[in-house]
Amino acid sequence: MRTLVLIRHAKSSWANPLQSDFERPLNDRGKEEAPAMGGRLKKHNLVPDLIIASSAKRTRQTAKKIAKEVGYDADNIKWEEKLYHCIPSVFEEVIYEVDDSVKTIFIVAHNPGITEFVNQLSPQFRIDHMPTCGVVGAHMEGDQWNHFSTTGRKVFLFEYPGMPDHEKK
Repeated sequence: MRTLVLIRHAKSSWANPLQSDFERPLNDRGKEEAPAMGGRLKKHNLVPDLIIASSAKRTRQTAKKIAKEVGYDADNIKWEEKLYHCIPSVFEEVIYEVDDSVKTIFIVAHNPGITEFVNQLSPQFRIDHMPTCGVVGAHMEGDQWNHFSTTGRKVFLFEYPGMPDHEKK
């Protein structure tokens, strides 16, 4: 059994309209919500063997804040530029490259690709929009990451900041 946790970056700042999208940082709310979601992941006993994140500024900041909360060394985060506003198949490419000794992966990325990808995880799970700092966890049967697209998967977690307790999966 393997575990994949997909995380959309926390709320970003639009304070500087001339700033490039890639360099947009987190806003104050995002700086609070990212560690809070990291704490929630830890309460679920979800601690990654590997964190992979888009190299955009807001995903770097989100990944580092979550890493700190779950006790993962931020120096070991793998930065993937191809996760920046990617299509769903790029998530699979990234997963296929993971060493099979890794059992739990966190991937921090962007909409709309992350919403499209989580909707492909299981026929029993569908969302219209992955909220900022939203988290989707899925278990995968099998012992090799490169079998990801052909093996059974089940979504076991969907949470986001401000989500009412009765809606949590």
